[in-house]
Amino acid sequence: METLKALNKKQIKELLSNIEEHYGIKELKLDYIFYQNNKGRIFLLSNKFKEFDHKDLNINSLGLYFANIKDKDVRLSVEGSQLIGDKAKKNVVEINEKELKDWLLGENLENKNGKGFVIIKNKNDFYGSGRIVDNKLLNFVPKEKRMNAI
Repeated sequence: METLKALNKKQIKELLSNIEEHYGIKELKLDYIFYQNNKGRIFLLSNKFKEFDHKDLNINSLGLYFANIKDKDVRLSVEGSQLIGDKAKKNVVEINEKELKDWLLGENLENKNGKGFVIIKNKNDFYGSGRIVDNKLLNFVPKEKRMNAI
């Protein structure tokens, strides 16, 4: 069973600092409670959750899945990319309509420059994150969110 633990102020500051540095964001303000499970997934909850007595509940999952952390690398979820994408100044990959269709089908994209995790953007919309390795953009769209056919 997964356990969730609230991140303290120092951990939240470190997480936001990593995101700011990687995506070129001047100051990222996310006014939420941050929880992390034992698999490195970060969830955001409304601050009003503090008022709710949840001590006696056996909770597996809470809030909005925001990102996954592994060895200081932060991989944003689709929703995470949508929350911060418009603030990002670097490590954003703009894809065209054909590439977007392939991306939504779960395909990796070729001939992409850069290295590491990037936010995927088409026009004014954000579609999650991928990782560029050897000029290939690896797709991290979860299977349940992929399209079967377009």
